[in-house]
Amino acid sequence: MLITDTYHDVKTSVGTTMRLLVFHPRIPNYPKAKFPAVVVWSEIYQVTGPVARFARKIASRGYIVVCPSSYHNFMDHQALPYDGPGTDIGNKYKIEKPLESYDEDARLAIDYLKTLDTCTGKIGTTGMCLGGHLAYRTAFLPEVTATVCFFATDIHSKTLGLNMNDDSLARCGDIKGEVIMIFGTKDNHVPPEGRTLIRSQMMEKDVALTWLEVNDAQHAFIRDESSKGRFDSAITDACMSWLFELFERKLKLDLGDNDGKVLVVEDVC
Repeated sequence: MLITDTYHDVKTSVGTTMRLLVFHPRIPNYPKAKFPAVVVWSEIYQVTGPVARFARKIASRGYIVVCPSSYHNFMDHQALPYDGPGTDIGNKYKIEKPLESYDEDARLAIDYLKTLDTCTGKIGTTGMCLGGHLAYRTAFLPEVTATVCFFATDIHSKTLGLNMNDDSLARCGDIKGEVIMIFGTKDNHVPPEGRTLIRSQMMEKDVALTWLEVNDAQHAFIRDESSKGRFDSAITDACMSWLFELFERKLKLDLGDNDGKVLVVEDVC
């Protein structure tokens, strides 16, 4: 499917402008076609080439995608470089930005999508690294019915945002949609005990959860540029198939109302 790249600037309550990069699918001769939407959150480097390619891949399957520039509190929408200074700045801003500002960004992105005549109103979210955490928090919003988090950082350590008052793990019960959490077993940003903590909390709160830990995959394995040798195309494609299965089932299909019946699974081969 063809895509159009544009952007939309929105004013925030802190007085800054947040740029939403917009990747919109289009079908020639059908200007009134409607599509579900996905908010894509970036790493600590803002919307880099790999993040934009990730967003376009989703948009080309028939989703309106918006990518917020998360660090509007400190700088413009330009991406930070994948180098030492860029990493230091990204990590600095990550914990200096107030948690409520991250949450406002999510609300503003969804409110923008709801203004589009071409949007069906069905909304999902995804992201990688910091963006995986922000997708997780975006899932607290009632409009979001499908979420895919790639190697979400800081949830287990409760260290996102100014003053580190991160309540993400405690609020997992606020998630009403379906979630896929994806990690690699060699992810040293989220160690085994951290992954176990997240999974147990989400299961305890009865979140509709699919949990994937990919053997030998490292942190940021989906990043196809400056990945420090961690990029794995085959694993990325496999994980994207899970993402599209969830998005197509929850965002594209009209399932009607839940009948409330308890599904009994027979213990037969």
